[in-house]
Amino acid sequence: MVITCPHCRKEHTIDEKRLPANVTKVRCKYCKEQFSIQQNMTSPSGQASPPGKENEEPRKIAVTLSKGGVGKTTTAVNLASGLALAGYKVLLVDTDTQGQSSFMLGVRPTAGLTEFVNDELSLDETMIQARDRLWLLAGGKSLAGLKRVIDRKDFGGEMTLKEKLSSIDKQFDYVIVDTSPGWDPLIVNVLFYVNEVLTPVSLEVLTLQGLVEFLKSMSSIQKYNKNVALRYILPTFHDKRVKKSNGILTKLEDLYGNHVCTPIRYNVRLSEAPAYGQTIYEFAPGSPGAQDYRDLIRKVTDNPKLFT
Repeated sequence: MVITCPHCRKEHTIDEKRLPANVTKVRCKYCKEQFSIQQNMTSPSGQASPPGKENEEPRKIAVTLSKGGVGKTTTAVNLASGLALAGYKVLLVDTDTQGQSSFMLGVRPTAGLTEFVNDELSLDETMIQARDRLWLLAGGKSLAGLKRVIDRKDFGGEMTLKEKLSSIDKQFDYVIVDTSPGWDPLIVNVLFYVNEVLTPVSLEVLTLQGLVEFLKSMSSIQKYNKNVALRYILPTFHDKRVKKSNGILTKLEDLYGNHVCTPIRYNVRLSEAPAYGQTIYEFAPGSPGAQDYRDLIRKVTDNPKLFT
């Protein structure tokens, strides 16, 4: 019997004859998380159930860190668009009041996440298709009003985003959530909604401190949402010529092991692409930035053959 861990997507081969009859859950030897055997069996043909199957939960990944300037939006947009290029149906949700995800994709939505959550407009009026297999619920200044709505709720405010997005997310294979810096009610909402966290970390001492503080804050959420966990740490702005960067990268790898992804090298093309409303794969597909983000897609999907 072959089962797939829903947390890290690693496959496990289990001898059913040696499995005790009363066992319903197992622990993944890769990510150490528990999951149900029955819900994760492959189909009778021996092939895993395809992503995007109706009523199947998507993978929900937040790209977040309390500190700004680490490449969160760049990562969220290029992760989402890379997954779409790989053939997955992807929803990108922008929870940042700056609304830069739509700018980076070269689209100008007239409405977005706020209007959808507040039931002011329908899904068709708020969600736009930005690329093949890639849809966007845009952020922007109106999210400040949504934060106030959440704050005014007597109870259950932390579930506002989950209650609304859960009505549509089964249409997708992946939901990628871009977040703003800091720690506010919307960030808390995101962490009650997603199951996985990807944290971009620029290779600087202050960012490492920000990572430690963020993980402390996230641990308070995990007391109530045990399904959310840190899955990926993505080093950004890596410059091999800078000794300090290499030292911090080594420290990250020592502390967090397999959670650490292939670093995103410092690449001017990544900063130029948004001005043209293009992803890095469109603007400079042969650049180091595009190569590194393809490596990230391969790690997230656990498919080393993608884009080869």
